[in-house]
Amino acid sequence: MRYQTDSPSLASNYPQLRLEPLLRDEAEKRAPGQILFNHTVTGWEQQDRGGVHVSVVNNETDEGQTINARYVIAADGGKTVGPQVGVQMAGPTDMVDMVSVHFGADLSDYVDEATLIHWFLNPEGESSWDAGALVKMGPTWDNHSEEWTIHFMFRPDDPERFDETAIVPRVRDLLKLPDLELTVYKVSHWILDRVVATQWRFGDIFLAGDAAHRQPPTSGLGLNTGIQDAHALAWRLAAAVNGSAGEAVLDSYQTERIPVAIDGADWALLAFSNHAVIDAAIGLVPGAAVEANLVAFETLFGDSRIGGAIRARTADAIGTQRFEFQAHDIEMGYTYAEGSFVADGSTAPKSLDGTVYTPTTTPGRRVPHAWLEQDGEQVSTLDLVSDAWGFTLMTDTAGRAWAEAAAAAAESTGVPLIAHVVGDEHGPADTTGRWAEINELEAGGALLIRPDQIIAWRSQGPGQEPATELVAALKVVLTGA
Repeated sequence: MRYQTDSPSLASNYPQLRLEPLLRDEAEKRAPGQILFNHTVTGWEQQDRGGVHVSVVNNETDEGQTINARYVIAADGGKTVGPQVGVQMAGPTDMVDMVSVHFGADLSDYVDEATLIHWFLNPEGESSWDAGALVKMGPTWDNHSEEWTIHFMFRPDDPERFDETAIVPRVRDLLKLPDLELTVYKVSHWILDRVVATQWRFGDIFLAGDAAHRQPPTSGLGLNTGIQDAHALAWRLAAAVNGSAGEAVLDSYQTERIPVAIDGADWALLAFSNHAVIDAAIGLVPGAAVEANLVAFETLFGDSRIGGAIRARTADAIGTQRFEFQAHDIEMGYTYAEGSFVADGSTAPKSLDGTVYTPTTTPGRRVPHAWLEQDGEQVSTLDLVSDAWGFTLMTDTAGRAWAEAAAAAAESTGVPLIAHVVGDEHGPADTTGRWAEINELEAGGALLIRPDQIIAWRSQGPGQEPATELVAALKVVLTGA
């Protein structure tokens, strides 16, 4: 989402960022003295021999300083870095101007207790988005939610879209509650885009998050994709800084991520556009007279046979919105076609409608989750992947040679490598058999997993020379050779 403006006068009522102190404390704990809050980047200069000189100003004291950064991650939503380095965003943009209003009100008499998101279909508007979507914001998560956000749409050329005095009447009108008492905390405008940067690396500057891709919020894939970006980039930069990785690894960041970002953005636009299918099923026609749409609503709720048929048709159409709420294969089944891993010729399973995720250990896919037991506690296979710089090897008791080879490979290459032998007396136990069911390995097989939980290499059975094979795999992953 491309944020255009906030409403300072209305935002002044907002119970200011209650999570901010907690986030600051946690950030300071993880990187003492290294994070500059309330500072602004005013410029930067790439150096011929590598690195970036970044100019920063303290917003409280107006004091400036220059930070010599080896690498820069542009995670600024595309506001600053992208326009200056020449980022090209491909795809449709400026589709609509969305307004999000965060407010407090008592809606307990009007909303369903169990529903998180309420969609309003409005016969007096052009589409369901004209009526908006109402979302609970808690802290009570039933119909007594104290806070809400409502989203509605303006056309980008609508002269009234920034008229703050119209916000409260508009919310009351959309909800058909003319006497509703509400407190507006914040108003945000954002342009609906479906754009992905054609290039994610500019020298020693890398794009991530909204700076690299912006899309409709439907399916909630924007945040997922941004976290994946950060995970995929962080280990690469760590490897480059400590000398373990070459330029090929840094270049493969965009090789891997761009196709995944395009897929997610396309899916979000599909889910967004699919709301028109529900409108059409009801009989709401874009551009039709209000009277015609009102007749469609009257028929929908009437007792006639036609009304029953339209209700059945509408139920079928609403079912198609599973693309938005069940996009499990898009969220978890993303697959890298090429990049920093060793392909083994296998093809990862793919759900054509995007709703069904099938676990697989195909290289280039995220290691699948299965519950294991370790030291009397339940742990996920994902939890076994190191959260620090380094790789993880998983095998079974028939593959102890791989664990020994991992120690030798770590010593010879300098790359941290942790081995887990499932079923070993000191290792995790597959008490349910689920891991054996989904890992696609024979006895003695092994997986090499990157720090971002992506499978880097797989041996489906015992190796002939495990140490040599592991070192070779690491070399391919870290240098592209």
